[in-house]
Formats: sequence, structure tokens, C-alpha cells
Amino acid sequence: MTTPELDLPDTTTPTETIAEVAARTGVSAHTLRYYERIGLLTVPRDHAGRRLYTADDVDRVVFITRLRQTDMPIRDIQRYFTLVAEGASTEQERLELLLHHREAVQARLDALHRALDVVDYKITKYGGSARP
Repeated sequence: MTTPELDLPDTTTPTETIAEVAARTGVSAHTLRYYERIGLLTVPRDHAGRRLYTADDVDRVVFITRLRQTDMPIRDIQRYFTLVAEGASTEQERLELLLHHREAVQARLDALHRALDVVDYKITKYGGSARP
């Protein structure tokens, strides 16, 4: 008995230009070039030297964007992707890095919720409706 081939999408063939990736992700071309310059991305080039991004590259850009939205420092993102490049033996260290970052994000969320409660209190004190 043979195992049927899975028809999975190709995520490694370069197909998208920097302008397309910028439009799709909301990350500027300048920032995409910066990410490449500091080693967060390694983007293949076509015969004319133009960057062509793979679906995997775009996924990485989205992940970097989410990490930045949670205020992860660039040096920690660089460390994470250095560990990724080193292979499976670094999974525990990657997990610890992400868990530590998650704790920091959760603490900030808790502080924001407390601050929002104060704002809501003042809104209702003045006769407004704090929550829709």
C-alpha cells in the first residue's frame, strides 16, 4: 500500500515583490529592507537583483510584526530567529524567550485594564456610558 502524495501549497518559491509584500502586510518597503539588513529576513533576488519574497518570508514578516506590536525588542526578535536558524536543538530556549515575553505582555495588559477601569469610572461619574 502506498501513501498518497499530499497536494500542499508551495511556500518556498519566490513570487512576491517588495511592493506587494508591503501592501499585503502593511509593513513599509523601508522596514522590509531594514529587517533584511539586520538579519531577520533573507530574501532571494531575481536575475535583475530585485527582491522576491516567498510565502514563508511573508509569514515571517507577519510574525515579526506581531512581536513588534507587543513591544518585543528587536534584539530579542533577532535572538529568536538566530535560534531558529540553529535548528531544533534550540526549541527550549525559543520557548523560554516567548514565555518570558508573554509574561511581560500580560503584565502590560493587566495594567492597561486597570487604567481603563479608572477611565470608565470617570466617564460614568460624568453621566456617560463607559462601555457600549
